[in-house]
Formats: sequence, C-alpha cells, structure tokens
Amino acid sequence: MKKRQRILYFLVIMVPLFSQPLSEERVRGSDGSLLLAENYGEFEEPWAMVFLPGGELLVTEKAGRMILFDQMTGSRQDVAGIPAVAYAGQGGLGDVILHPRFESNNLVYFSYAEEGRLGNRGAAVARARLVRNEAGAVLENPEVIWRQNPKVSGNGHYSHRMAFGPDGSLYITSGERQKGSPAQSWTQNLGKIIRLNEDGTVPADNPFQDKGELAKTFWTLGHRNLLGIAFDDRGRLWAHEMGPRHGDEFNLIIKGDNYGWPLVSWGNEYSGADIPDHDTRPDFHTPEEYWVPTIAPSGLIIYDGGLFPGWKGNALIGGLASQSLVRVAMGEDGSAGEVERFDMKRRIREVEQGPDGAIWVLEDRANGRLRRLSPVRTD
Repeated sequence: MKKRQRILYFLVIMVPLFSQPLSEERVRGSDGSLLLAENYGEFEEPWAMVFLPGGELLVTEKAGRMILFDQMTGSRQDVAGIPAVAYAGQGGLGDVILHPRFESNNLVYFSYAEEGRLGNRGAAVARARLVRNEAGAVLENPEVIWRQNPKVSGNGHYSHRMAFGPDGSLYITSGERQKGSPAQSWTQNLGKIIRLNEDGTVPADNPFQDKGELAKTFWTLGHRNLLGIAFDDRGRLWAHEMGPRHGDEFNLIIKGDNYGWPLVSWGNEYSGADIPDHDTRPDFHTPEEYWVPTIAPSGLIIYDGGLFPGWKGNALIGGLASQSLVRVAMGEDGSAGEVERFDMKRRIREVEQGPDGAIWVLEDRANGRLRRLSPVRTD
C-alpha cells in the first residue's frame, strides 16, 4: 500500500497541471485551415508578450504594467521596476524581448514612451535583469540604451518593436511620430530601423557612416509606423508598417535601403489627397506585399514550429482594423504574398510562437484575450 502511494505521488508531481482554457472556438481560414482558438485569460490593453525558457509569459499592458503569467496554472504576478511611462494615445509600455543568452544573464529588453522636460514625448528602450524571489519579480537596475531623437508633440507612431539578429545585434523600429518628413532626415532618428550592439553602442559596420553621428545608428530609412519585425531562418529581416489611408506594407529589410515614406506610398493621405505610388520612384525600395484596403498590421512572427509543418517559413501578422490573422509566404528570391487570412472577430495586437509550436495572439484594447491557436485535424 505504501509503495502504491509513493508511485501515485511521483506521478502527481511529474505531470504538469495545465489550466483549462476559459473558452474555445474554431476559426476557419480563407484557404481552409481550421484552428482551435483557446482563451487563457484577459489583459488590459495588452501590447506585447514573450515566452520565458520555462514556458511562462511576460505580458506588457500599455498603461505601464508588466505581468509574469503562468498559463499552466493561471497565476499572475506584477513585475516591478518599470519606469514611468507616457500613457496616452498610442503611447505607453510597448515591446518586450529576451537577450539571446537570457538563460545565463536574465536580461530583458523593453520599450516605452517617455515624456521630456518640455512635455514632448518619444520612445525609449531599456534593459534590465529579471530577478525572481519570494517577494515577487523585479526588473533590476533598468538602463536606457536608446531614445527617439528628438522628442516631439503628439501621441502616435512610436513603433518601438525590437528583435535580435543572428549576429547578436539589436534592431529597433522607430516610427516617424506622425510627422512624415523626419523619416527622410539624417539628423532625426524617427522613421528608421535602428541597429545597435546589445549594450546600446553603435556597430562600426552600419551603412551610414558619413551622414553624421546619429545616422550611424540607422540601418534603413523612409519608414512610417512599424509594428512588426522578425528574422527568418535564412537570416533575412522582415518588417511591416502601417500605410496612411490604406497601403500597409510588408518589406524585406535590406541594409542601407530607403523605403520612401512620406514621398511614396500605395495609400493616400487621410484627407484623400494623393501620394505618388511606389512605382513612380524606382530609387526607393518597393514593398514585397501591400494591402489596399488596410489590414492595420501589428505583431509579427516567422513560423518555425512543428504544429503547422506546412507553415514553416511563413509570416503570421496580426490585424487591428481587419480583426484578422494574416499568413504570408515568402520565397527564396525575396518575394512575398498573402496566402491565407483568419477572421478573428477582434483586433489582434500581438503574435508569438509558443514553445510547443502553437501560435499565441493578444487581442487589443480593454479585456484583450490571450488566445492559443493550434491545428484542428479534419481527417
């Protein structure tokens, strides 16, 4: 009897206790793929998430809260140490990613909007060590390693998405803050993709070494509002950005290229005024895929998991205005095109791949659900 009790106890402590989803439904894509969408909880204006090595999630909420969430048990824990954020409009706490060697250094990188002395605002990127103890979780000794320059008025187009490249460099999207012309300026880092070393110093092999000190941080220019950035398995960098009135773009990011904003776009001004199309300026990089009408892209992964073997190498993009998840295939030649769309019925802010290959999405705004997407077998 005692032996049997010991065996049962061993089984209990060894089997993970997965929480049951709060609800679930099936979602069919335009190409026939069938997904099981499971709801694991709600957050207030969630913006980004990242999986920790143990399977837990760090989730950011725009008002300035970071949450350590265990989807196996449903437990939540606030993470202390977040600086004051400028929460208004599109501004607030933004992206969160892990250092490539997180398991040895516990470094977390996060972005947020901050206010300057004169009331103007801009994005900042900080890094800190995630420390967990009996008292909770804290980002210890946060250090700002990059800022938008200059800070400007308004509360839009911060972008501030991040990704580490295969070379260990940190790439940051810097929106043009709804100002347009700074995207073509060499003396402002708005409307650019930035490339830095992991500590915020500037790599010597960045493309613009003769345009001034600030321009040495630029990787590409001529961008609008980039809310997704990711590397594929070939080491190529992809990013999407919102167009003005339609004309959202999905771009292969090439070192030193100019992507044309605000001089060209496949969209128009919000007033309806025309903007010259991309094909009028072949000197600018034209998008590999674009959307008219808008999908309002936010969140991006390049899938490499095992649950959807036919999707390996595809991009998965969240849609805000389109309330969708969009699947895009990319070719070896750098081409790209939408191949499937899922009607999610709500605005999708963030997309991540889970450790088991499932796709996780965060819905936008208040009561935004965290949903796990897995395939439904139809055979």
